[in-house]
Amino acid sequence: MTEPAPNPAATAFPSATISLPLGLEILRTYSGALICLEIVLGGLVWILVAASDVPVPLLQGWVMFTSILTFSLSSTYLAMLITGLADRINTDWNVLDVLYHLVALLFYFAAFVLEAATTAANGGAHIKLQPNGTETLVCITYPRGNVFTMLDQRQFSINVAATIFAFVVTICYGCSLFMGFRRWRM
Repeated sequence: MTEPAPNPAATAFPSATISLPLGLEILRTYSGALICLEIVLGGLVWILVAASDVPVPLLQGWVMFTSILTFSLSSTYLAMLITGLADRINTDWNVLDVLYHLVALLFYFAAFVLEAATTAANGGAHIKLQPNGTETLVCITYPRGNVFTMLDQRQFSINVAATIFAFVVTICYGCSLFMGFRRWRM
């Protein structure tokens, strides 16, 4: 008795579609360098926001969520490319690359704007103690607006640095999106 011929659809899988090199060669490409920058600078945003006093948790909570999520996903993506695991998973990696970097760009742009808003909310807010005879009066001047923060110079500097790094990471994700889109369309 002969066995029936195997079904070709069940035994043959199309190979994964990826146009990036695998292994350590990924680090020699512009895309690999940008992913490394995204990880390092995104980690700095995470550290800087965690080091601040978080004066407006609603705004800076999104910044923390975005920086931790994209740090983790970019690290996983780079590890999959370095180990060659991306070649074993049957999917169109070029499309996933574009979609991931689009979502990360949108998330980080929102995080940059919210971090800048938190930092700018300190603009002009000062506490001044004024002696008045036997008492000391506290005079608080603050800018117009619904949200204002009272940050000392150190906290203000940390938030400014976090804003700048969030902007640079946003630019890195934008460049990665552009390069991924070019790879996908070619």
